[in-house]
Amino acid sequence: MMKTILKLEGISKKFGVVNALSAIDLSVASGEIHALLGENGAGKSTLMKILSGIYRPDRGRIVIDGEERSFAGYNDAIAAGIAIIFQEFNLVPYLNAVENIFLGREITNAAGLLSKTAMKRKAQEIFDKLDIDIDLALEVGQLTSAQQQFVEIGKALLLDARILILDEPTATLTPNEAEHLFSIMRDLRRRGVAMIFISHHLEEIFQVCDRITVLRDGVNVGVAETAGITQDELVEMMVGRKLENNFPAKPEPVAPHARKMALEVEAIQITRHSPRNSFTLHAGEILGFAGLVGSGRTELALAVIGANPSYLKQVKVNGVPARLRDTADALALGIGLLPESRKTEGLILDFSVKDNMSINNLAKYSGSGRWIDRKHELQASNEMIRKLGVKTPDALTRVVNLSGGNQQKVVIARWLNHHCKILIFDEPTRGIDVGAKAEIYQLMRELTAGGYAIIMISSELPEIVGMCDRVAVFRQGAIVKILEQPSINANEVMRHATTSPEPAYA
Repeated sequence: MMKTILKLEGISKKFGVVNALSAIDLSVASGEIHALLGENGAGKSTLMKILSGIYRPDRGRIVIDGEERSFAGYNDAIAAGIAIIFQEFNLVPYLNAVENIFLGREITNAAGLLSKTAMKRKAQEIFDKLDIDIDLALEVGQLTSAQQQFVEIGKALLLDARILILDEPTATLTPNEAEHLFSIMRDLRRRGVAMIFISHHLEEIFQVCDRITVLRDGVNVGVAETAGITQDELVEMMVGRKLENNFPAKPEPVAPHARKMALEVEAIQITRHSPRNSFTLHAGEILGFAGLVGSGRTELALAVIGANPSYLKQVKVNGVPARLRDTADALALGIGLLPESRKTEGLILDFSVKDNMSINNLAKYSGSGRWIDRKHELQASNEMIRKLGVKTPDALTRVVNLSGGNQQKVVIARWLNHHCKILIFDEPTRGIDVGAKAEIYQLMRELTAGGYAIIMISSELPEIVGMCDRVAVFRQGAIVKILEQPSINANEVMRHATTSPEPAYA
């Protein structure tokens, strides 16, 4: 049995009248990868911020190597051997990787001047150990998300952390990059580093973790050995109920002649030399855009609505030829986008729920006058909150205080409020817990039952297979196959995504 390096005992934390954490116990051993799971709002981030010195607990003890510790700030936690890799990167974009890794911990020479050569050499040693190729001269803002993630890991390794917290580290990684991260984690485990791993991808938990602690509503509801629990049992611990089926039942296929056309992309070419694509979207259906990361799914969708330029575009909306020069044209024709990054592109986090829902449609509340009817605006926002089941204290709550699933619902509400009947969902459940995923899936099905048309771009194969009525499979910028029931399965999607037959049109 490995030696316990960390114990959290009776950790409690309140924010106002809200109990964020209630008497949480958690123990982690040296050389253990310990999963911390729970729905958004369960208390995971609060607990980790207490462990890393960002918050002070109201009650409870932090014990490291048998000694009680108290942290007045993040630097105290670092000094105790704790490092955290946040879900939102904590990097300075205009500094390079070396400067970010050594920020606040610079190496100086005898004269007190920066020793850039020594820092670069040490950084290169770290990345060599990680088997990562990064241009150390480039500003971090010019690196890929995966490279930025490994810069964050490099910072932690520089600290010689004995306890490493990884908060959703695979959210922006491809499967191959994620597997590389897991190999690094296994190597750290062999070296005795204790890790706390937070992820909404349950398959990752079973792939890399030794034990699991589950939080629900700020309470520790159980600890399990990974080898001794099933995924269904884990989900039930997290949400407090059985989820019989994550995906709602699909409607019966409609005969082609009975389908109402919502969007016809007769031809689209992003550049002069890129593939020419064509596809259709019907009212009442979910059309999946599937393929490997980098296959061109999002780029094509953005080009269709005018968010990205295109070399050639012939589009009909509701049977009428349309000029989609920019997103204003798309919005005027009832096309809304839920972007891949809801926090940076889909929401204004410091604005209220109400303001985020109505920001694209303020004219609706002003009538012919110059002033906004705030009462009408608030009533409409409350109706959307009720209709979509947004969990928020009220419409005036800042969006930054909502969970990921509820933030996504706010983005959806904005477009429904604008009477958008064609919706593009780009990675709609990324960073969302399993219970909230089921709610988003159900909402999407309710929308299509009401005549809405949805394009769903997703990197999660089970989601594509479970939710989509038809699937456009992408490879190297081309739609290579349109799958329909009953041919929609993971094997078929991957077969077409990794081979290159002639482009398919539908």
